[in-house]
Amino acid sequence: MSQVERRLAAIMFTDMVGYTSLSQRNEEATVKLLEEHRGLLRPVIARHGGREVKTIGDAFLVEFVSALEALRCATQIQEAIARRNEASNRGVTKIQVRIGIHVGEVIEDGDDVLGDAVNIAARIEPLADPGGISISKQVVDTIGNKLDLKVVKMSHVDLKNIETPIEIYKVLLPREQGAKQTSASLRKRVAVLPFDNFSPNSGDEYFADGLTEELIGTLSKIRELSVISRTSVMQYKGRPKQMSEIGRELNAGTILEGSVRKAGDRARVSIQMIDATQDKHVWAESYDRELQDIFAVQSDIAEKVAQALKVEILAEERDVIGEAPTKSPEANLLFLRGIHEADDGSPSDVMRAIEYFELAVKRDPEFALCFAVLSAHYVGVAGEAMAAGEAFTKSRRNLERALELKPRLAEAHNAKGWFAFQHDWDWDEAERSFKIALELNPSLAYAHDWYGRMLSALGRFDEAISQMQQAYELDPASPWIMARFALVNWMAGKNDDARMMFSKVLEKNPRFVRAKLGLGFVSATEGKKGEAMGDVDEAVGIASEAYFVAQRAIVHAWVGSGKAREILEDLHAGRYKGYAAPGWLAHIHYALGDKDKGYELARRSHDERDPTIPWSNKWPILVRAREDPRYMALLREMELP
Repeated sequence: MSQVERRLAAIMFTDMVGYTSLSQRNEEATVKLLEEHRGLLRPVIARHGGREVKTIGDAFLVEFVSALEALRCATQIQEAIARRNEASNRGVTKIQVRIGIHVGEVIEDGDDVLGDAVNIAARIEPLADPGGISISKQVVDTIGNKLDLKVVKMSHVDLKNIETPIEIYKVLLPREQGAKQTSASLRKRVAVLPFDNFSPNSGDEYFADGLTEELIGTLSKIRELSVISRTSVMQYKGRPKQMSEIGRELNAGTILEGSVRKAGDRARVSIQMIDATQDKHVWAESYDRELQDIFAVQSDIAEKVAQALKVEILAEERDVIGEAPTKSPEANLLFLRGIHEADDGSPSDVMRAIEYFELAVKRDPEFALCFAVLSAHYVGVAGEAMAAGEAFTKSRRNLERALELKPRLAEAHNAKGWFAFQHDWDWDEAERSFKIALELNPSLAYAHDWYGRMLSALGRFDEAISQMQQAYELDPASPWIMARFALVNWMAGKNDDARMMFSKVLEKNPRFVRAKLGLGFVSATEGKKGEAMGDVDEAVGIASEAYFVAQRAIVHAWVGSGKAREILEDLHAGRYKGYAAPGWLAHIHYALGDKDKGYELARRSHDERDPTIPWSNKWPILVRAREDPRYMALLREMELP
């Protein structure tokens, strides 16, 4: 009997208009039309992360993690079909599709999904106009104003065999809203492609990537613009594509691309703005400046983008855009090197990044953004690359300096929230800080990410998943965010969603160790011993730092592998690079049945404020520690739900 699991999902149901009557008239032509129809839909579905559950004749049943991606997918399907119909010769049969979308609970049964969400989506779909989309109020509420499409409530709608009344809305597609208005709205969604590095020194690649990130940050401060996050645009680095294709994939109407040549203390920046909706060049500019003037270049570019898009920059936005984060070009270069080093995400990479950040704030003691980033990175390496006490002391010092310099810096309040959660165990203060960060910058993906992860540790899984979904929508290509979204789903008992997300990360980032370990966690808690050991062994083959090895040992212990004690001995002996936190060692002992040694290390973990302990109450694979009343008493001291 197949395993049955429940989860929240966005369900899209599609159906070809007139398929049955057409097949009765000309079966051969209908089969060809059906193949063309499927060929149009499948690439769009895949691009938006949809899972094709099944086809039923001419109908598609598709599942999405995000309601926003489901609606974006549906919109692009209808646009693709409309373009096909317009380009078709006279006499060629037009394709028309109705689409219905609903958000709700589904039941996983093997490869199929069942439940009210599927039934409601199937009932909503026939209410759409040919070539149109109908959605439930649940979809409208989930998406809010994140997609620039108008919806109109339908009146007197009864859904067959659905007892609870549900409000249904018609989506006004771009062609129904007016091409001029929709095109203008789409153009306000901006993608900054990675700058090409034309510097004589190939080691200056970090400068080009840093300039990309800084320009994204500058443009993001204009609230009327929606700017694609850095991780999602970096996938196009070194992979040339047509601008119109990139625009479709990112749902962006404006693209900025350029190059930078750094030589000594000067940089030449060339940039052009492209209207991706028409594949048309808008303007181009070149700047030959000293490095200390590079922020003025970014401000000027932001002004030109706003002028071209007829976007008003508010006075407070103009002040922030015009303010350089540092007046020291040397400090900025060091900061960019640090960001570049931290990308891979292993503890040793982050420690190298910290070295650059420390040098940057020495060059400029008023570099508030760098102090905030430094504080967050010290929290990140606590228990991973250094002892918690040392890391948190350094984190606090940098956090206080960041807030002293810029009390309204979103990144500083985000770091404060993470510190309050991981070290202070002050759940209320952490939540306040995250909310302030998001009020200051609603597009700060990592604020949604960290807030969501904290909520998951507190067992508030619905809210956690909502925050993680918003982080994902702001930065859909980030392996970090997707892997942590997967981890939250695993904690919430949504193993299938977690496995799908971890696998998605590894499709594009096969050496992303944390996703490999995540798959091992899922398999271990499902009793799949061979798969679990294979995944964690492969992960440590990629990066054998103590932090990762400890998690490998927990999985081996959980599934009853004799290898666990051997790994544990090596960890205690310090045979691996990095730092093995007492919290991880405690859980290995607990998983092996050594309760007294486990508690001894857990008590030390608690006293040292080891950041592993706030997760202890909700991680499924740490349940054996929770069987010890002494351990649960530690969690009660923390007032951990």
